[in-house]
Parts: sequence; C-alpha cells; structure tokens
Amino acid sequence: MGRQRPLSPHLQVYRPQMTSVMSIMHRAAGIVLTTGTLVMTAWLVSLAMGAERYGIVAAALAHPLGQFVLFGYSVALIYHALNGIRHLGWDIGIGLTIPEVYRNGQLVLVLTAVLTVVLWTVVWM
Repeated sequence: MGRQRPLSPHLQVYRPQMTSVMSIMHRAAGIVLTTGTLVMTAWLVSLAMGAERYGIVAAALAHPLGQFVLFGYSVALIYHALNGIRHLGWDIGIGLTIPEVYRNGQLVLVLTAVLTVVLWTVVWM
C-alpha cells in the first residue's frame, strides 16, 4: 500500500447531504442563541440600570452591525425552534421515511425564511 488512507471514515469521504448540513446548522444555531442571549441579557441589565446605560446599548443595537447581529439571532431562533419541532416529530415517529425527512427539512428552511421576513417586516413597520 503506497497511499496512506484514514482508518475510519471522516468528513473528507462523505458528500454533504441536506440532513447532515441541517444537523450542523442546528448545532450552530444553538451556539448563536447562547451567545445572543448574552446580548439580550446586556440589554435587559442596561434597561434596569437607567436611561443612560440603556441609551448606550440601544444605540449599539440600532447601528447596522447591531441590526445584523439581531437579524442573525432571529434567524437562528426561528430555525432552531422549527428544526426542534421537526425533531420532536421524529421522536414520536412522524416523518421518518427518507422522502418525508427531505420534505420536512425543506419545509423548515422555507418557513425559516418566511417567518424571518415576516418578523423583520413587522419590526420595521
């Protein structure tokens, strides 16, 4: 054997599939939600500390970068919630065939986009 090969399968061997990508996205959304909760906590603490401190945090969140962070947080929140509902369905035996898994995965992605747009449309009105 002239060529060194890995002893067990790893990410270089597999072609990404929707199910594996959505699983990774679910974990990443959980991380975003954890760190975003720190921002939300800072906002709530600033609210309790008075108008001056609240004004600083509110100005930071009103900045385009702050808006981008809030947008990312909302996408992660909606995706994580919808995908969590999808997983709960699997736990009770609903949607486990391969076509159903792909269909409800696509539904989660579409609903995430639609609900995020609806949320931000309501916020900006």
